[in-house]
Amino acid sequence: MARTRGPSSGLRARVRRFLQRPGTADMRRAHRLAAAAAAREESLGSLSDARLADAVAQLRKRPRFTDAALTEFCALGRETAVRTLGQRPFDVQLQGTVGLLTGHVVEMATGEGKTLTGALAAAGYALQGRRVHVVSVNDYLARRDAEWMGPLYAALDVGVGWVDQWSEPEQRRAAYAADVTYVSVSEAGFDVLRDRLRTGADEVLLPDPDVVIVDEADSVLIDEARVPLVLAGAAAADVHDALITDTVRRLRPGVHFETDDDARNVHLTEAGLRRVERRLGGIDLYTADHAHRLAEVHVALHAHALLRRDIDYLVRDGKVELIDDSKGRVAHLQRWPDGLQAAVEAKEGLATSASGEVLDSMVVQALIGRYPTVCGMSGTAVAVGEQLHEFYGLEVGVVPTNVACVRTDEPDRLYADAVSKEAAVVGYVAAVHATGRPVLLGTLDVAESERLAVALKEAGVDAAVLNARNDAEEASIIARAGERGRVTISTQMAGRGTDIQLADGVADMGGLCVVGSGRYHTRRLDDQLRGRAGRQGDPGSSVFFTSLGDELVLRNAPDAAPPAVVASDGAVADPGARMTLDHAQRVAEGAHLESQRTTWRYSRIVDGQRAAVLQHRDLVLRRDRAVRHLEERAAERVGQVRADVGDDVLAAAARQVVLYHLDRGWADHLAFLADVREGIHLRALARESPLDEYQKIAVQAFDTFFPDVYSRAVATFTEAEVTADGVDLDDLGLRRPTSTWTYLVTDNPFGSETDRLLSGLRRKKDPL
Repeated sequence: MARTRGPSSGLRARVRRFLQRPGTADMRRAHRLAAAAAAREESLGSLSDARLADAVAQLRKRPRFTDAALTEFCALGRETAVRTLGQRPFDVQLQGTVGLLTGHVVEMATGEGKTLTGALAAAGYALQGRRVHVVSVNDYLARRDAEWMGPLYAALDVGVGWVDQWSEPEQRRAAYAADVTYVSVSEAGFDVLRDRLRTGADEVLLPDPDVVIVDEADSVLIDEARVPLVLAGAAAADVHDALITDTVRRLRPGVHFETDDDARNVHLTEAGLRRVERRLGGIDLYTADHAHRLAEVHVALHAHALLRRDIDYLVRDGKVELIDDSKGRVAHLQRWPDGLQAAVEAKEGLATSASGEVLDSMVVQALIGRYPTVCGMSGTAVAVGEQLHEFYGLEVGVVPTNVACVRTDEPDRLYADAVSKEAAVVGYVAAVHATGRPVLLGTLDVAESERLAVALKEAGVDAAVLNARNDAEEASIIARAGERGRVTISTQMAGRGTDIQLADGVADMGGLCVVGSGRYHTRRLDDQLRGRAGRQGDPGSSVFFTSLGDELVLRNAPDAAPPAVVASDGAVADPGARMTLDHAQRVAEGAHLESQRTTWRYSRIVDGQRAAVLQHRDLVLRRDRAVRHLEERAAERVGQVRADVGDDVLAAAARQVVLYHLDRGWADHLAFLADVREGIHLRALARESPLDEYQKIAVQAFDTFFPDVYSRAVATFTEAEVTADGVDLDDLGLRRPTSTWTYLVTDNPFGSETDRLLSGLRRKKDPL
């Protein structure tokens, strides 16, 4: 059953706050202000629309809300929502609004109305003269929420816009000019990256960052935090040797190559190395002349042995599409780096796509760190309270449910192997379906969802399948999951953000039954799946079917002892086996956290250097910094150009030359650091700290960044012909990319720093 707050909860909360433990933000102020707002409800209900609008206008005269103003805003916001949306915010929603307006991440259970809570908070910030971005996990939610809440914003005289991946530049400019802008985290980051390469101040789309409200904060701030957003410039397609692909395809596991127990790394055996070298013409892969072939073999082997179709990626419409392992959705525009994408495409017999050159990149933590004010909301925020505090300095406040949760959460049903588990899942779902109750079956990957759908059909149960293959239908499929007799199969947390409402009569049957086909890599995702049932006091239940053959156990507890007793149907009641499952999940959670810390530590070094470059670039873009620096180094040439074409043309030409070399220099610096990081883990062999050594190298390389940029800029400016029409850098072979595109890339695709170190040690023993 869901936890409830007992009489000693206040004392526990005070003790936890004293200890500064995560998730302990004091929400008593929010409770008090929401109660005060409720006292104003009857009097405001009698106001005309015009007088209500006048009362809202009075709030605009207050640059920062006091407690009295917060109370008044909550009361006015509630009445406005009733009149425009037909929705009366609960007291707990007003508590959440106050929590957001005071800079917290608020935890609100699924179905408690986070969309309206976030809209009220965004309007509250806007009325104080702040510009607000409401950041969501995907484009669909950004557009839906902006349009859904539009009447509320209009009544409060707050402008609202939204951005998605199909928005044209002028549409984006208009949306970002609004008081409140709804945008997915990836699109916001991509627009920041694009703005960093603008060559005219009037081309910049985004205003200075101010307030960000993060919807599904745990997903955006934690799950997405390890995935850098990348801006690339056009280049030739990756060329992948077909002979290497064919050679690797013929290799046999255990004979020619071996993988780690956790399937994160792969290496050739001696027999495999000899076979590959023979097939490639009797070459020695460990010579300087063939180093590039060695790298290609390594990447092709990784694609062949470790990346699985319908689990790690799909092939759809002639393209390889990655599957987001935290959501089970297709990761649109996401790709693997360093030739791995081309290797997978070659493995599947597809044409290799253009790789391009990385012009700039950004992690989510850096994106969110741009905003002076950060707040957010989620149904499972306390579980990541430590990370939110560590990485963002945020505190989590828990908002109680409007109606007590009565969902029944059953203990896991554990089985010895995956086959027995899946058979039990099919039997259980069929039995529940026979009662008429709707079932939501959460699976771990696309292959499993389709396998279970076939098995259920054979058992006489038709199911609607929601996975990465049909993610475009996500919202409509999930929205119907509460219908009588409905069985919905969903990979991971697909459909998050879409409410599941029970059809008439379903509550009397027991409500929605949530079934998990295995635990996820973190208990938080388990809780998110459970939270799909039991919305706003609805009845419901949840149960997870797990097995000792699940990937979670095989990867994170490979040496676990087999259970002492296994029932005839494969069920396991051994407490030790249950401890193994819990241990495997804790190991996976720790690995996820350490991976995020690694990404954060390395990215902080680059972020500081990027900030210095961007600050200087802005001075070049908007002021006379380019002319001043060139005049200090080439006064005669600057004077000559000024005499020939005048100050305005001189300034424009100098700006174009310096911006080109700033951007070119930064792209080269990023490429250099990427190469350094690939091998920095080997410094641990010499008892050195890889992170410290990486920082030293990065600092040394950056020491000459600006001198080198201006040295090249002076050379270009001296050589270039500057006319009344400006400067043509193309004539000098200095071309900006003919096109750019954005994508996401999984950081550390070959594992964590520890994984890489162990792999490096193995290569010293076994080639490759």
